[in-house]
Amino acid sequence: QVQLVESGGGLVQPGGSLRLSCSASGRIFRIYTMGWYRQAPGNERELVASVTQGGSTNYANSVKGRFTVSRDNAKNTVYLQMNVLKPEDTAVYYCNAGIIATMGDGLGDYWGQGTQVTVSS
Repeated sequence: QVQLVESGGGLVQPGGSLRLSCSASGRIFRIYTMGWYRQAPGNERELVASVTQGGSTNYANSVKGRFTVSRDNAKNTVYLQMNVLKPEDTAVYYCNAGIIATMGDGLGDYWGQGTQVTVSS
């Protein structure tokens, strides 16, 4: 069974920084793209940033230049460094990963439980 566990959320003032982490554990054969989504109250869940197994990254326009996504394949962990945070970044942030649990299985879509990020003075 695969689990994604996030950490690093919290309350920060506008202009501040936070770093989110998400580690995958359990039965894992291979991890493909890992990424972060967020959902604010009343809004749909949206992609924030993603990184492929080879290190190629993709960002939402609203976070380009402020957020950086990275991964440590040896630790099955993805990070999101968030700088110059704005009140509109307030949301629950979810980790996502495409994982094959056992060789021969299909690609599974896995989600973390979410971590709250609040940007407020």
